[in-house]
Amino acid sequence: MATEPITGADIVIKALVDQGVEVIFGYPGGAVLPLYDALFKQNQIRHILVRHEQAAVHAAEGYARSTGKVGVVLVTSGPGATNAVTGLTDALMDSVPVVCLTGQVPTHLIGNDAFQEADTTGITRPVTKHNYLVKSINDLSRVIHEAFHVARSGRPGPVVVDLPKDIQQAKYEYVNHANQRHRSYNPQMKPDRALIERAVELMANAERPLFYIGGGVVNSGVAASQLLTEFVRLTGFPCTQTLMGLGAFPASDPLSLGMVGMHGMYESNHAMHDCDLMIAIGSRFDDRVTGKLAAFSPGSKKIHVDIDPSSINKNIHVDLAIVGDVGHVVEDMLRVWKARQVKPNGKALAAWWDQINTWRARDCLRYRPSKEVIKPQYALQRLYDAVKNRDFYITTEVGQHQMWAAQFIKFEKPYHWLTSGGLGTMGYGLPAAIGVQVAHPEALVIDVAGEASIMMNIQEMSTAAQYRTPVKVFILNNRWMGMVRQWQELLHGGRYSESYSDALPDFVKLAEAFGWTGLRATKPVEMDDIIKKMIETPGPVIVDVAVDEKENCFPMIPSGSAHNEMLLGPEDQKASPVSEEGMVLV
Repeated sequence: MATEPITGADIVIKALVDQGVEVIFGYPGGAVLPLYDALFKQNQIRHILVRHEQAAVHAAEGYARSTGKVGVVLVTSGPGATNAVTGLTDALMDSVPVVCLTGQVPTHLIGNDAFQEADTTGITRPVTKHNYLVKSINDLSRVIHEAFHVARSGRPGPVVVDLPKDIQQAKYEYVNHANQRHRSYNPQMKPDRALIERAVELMANAERPLFYIGGGVVNSGVAASQLLTEFVRLTGFPCTQTLMGLGAFPASDPLSLGMVGMHGMYESNHAMHDCDLMIAIGSRFDDRVTGKLAAFSPGSKKIHVDIDPSSINKNIHVDLAIVGDVGHVVEDMLRVWKARQVKPNGKALAAWWDQINTWRARDCLRYRPSKEVIKPQYALQRLYDAVKNRDFYITTEVGQHQMWAAQFIKFEKPYHWLTSGGLGTMGYGLPAAIGVQVAHPEALVIDVAGEASIMMNIQEMSTAAQYRTPVKVFILNNRWMGMVRQWQELLHGGRYSESYSDALPDFVKLAEAFGWTGLRATKPVEMDDIIKKMIETPGPVIVDVAVDEKENCFPMIPSGSAHNEMLLGPEDQKASPVSEEGMVLV
């Protein structure tokens, strides 16, 4: 129903309220001052002032990924919008629903190189699911609601709405389009029944089946993860997860093989290489999972379930493609499996599990413990042991610490593991943790970080202090850009070019400067007490853990190698330098 004319800024706020928005992460500037003025006049939406626009998007990602809701960002024109580009790209790669409102110069100045003008829609078009430049106040309420529909529907992703200042100041009546169906964008949710029947038939006849679960299961919601868990257990098939899929299937379940891919489990990668049927659900065959394409799971038939048709046959040719929402697809598979009373090939499946358990017995995460120096693996084992019975959320920065966290911290349910997978964005973890903490103020939120990566958005310590978000930052400090150093050691002849982090701050003093609590551990015997103190200390805390500077992250599939060519530790023959095509370089 139409109402009395109000300003464009007030229209935006009304639309956000009707979309159920409770929190905005942003940073003001001249081109969005009308919107900030409208925010000042209302009490329904909370605004979190970040210290950098990239962090605003990461915080919105953390909020979105831990709640299943759309994250909202508000930034100004020009540098405000361009600073947000890294966060938008991260959200696109990891399929995170975000609506980013950007200020723009008045419409009559667009194209004139006005102060703080940038071609925001042109710049963000390649890194968003969709974007809009609102040129008429008549379109404003429809566009805002449509942006939320596009961001959350189908394969989720970021949407930018560019708002010229004169549009924010103009007046028009607001129309609530929140529940309106959109003719132009309605992704296929329900799968083709005949394809479901065919998939179940393939599963019934498989001898070495494997579920390959990705972040699409998490994006589909808690119910989808529950349905998937029921279905996997009903089949008795092994189940592996991608980095983004951790938590979609309980890590403690004996059917779980853990993470697959470059730093995945030995048993998981070998099962992927040797399976005869791969059931890929909500995964996109990322290069960090597939390894050498020509040698990827060479003997398997492949079923691919995804809501995004463009992901089908994009990287790997599959034998059966099912387009639809993961929750609906798995629900239909479960129904058909039960109706047919399918019984897998018990003898073949038992033999397959015997082989998998042989691989498991290699204990691929084994490392050499030390009483003198803190091993990063040990630090994370002690952290997990301290939090496993609590309601905890883990975010990460990007690097070795990220992979060790994925290996040693176990997740039983979705929405509790947040990491930058597709883009690998250093600086993601701290602002994402703030976003999670805003959504779950009573929960324990820990950012597992590296000393190099945490420096990328270290200014967000100020945001956490201002809003009293009690995030904990657990730094594995090896004084190197650890993953860069590891690759230089294994693939570049030990030429450590610019990978040493010299002139690091004293993180304990830095914490104190921002009003945080700073703690440090230098010996293994100190770990339990430090972690206990971190958890029990009110407010935000940094823990600086001095870990072994030379430790590498294993298992590892060298770039361009196959799943059955893993390195399990430093005792393995070092990888030969390889090109991206997998040819050994002489």
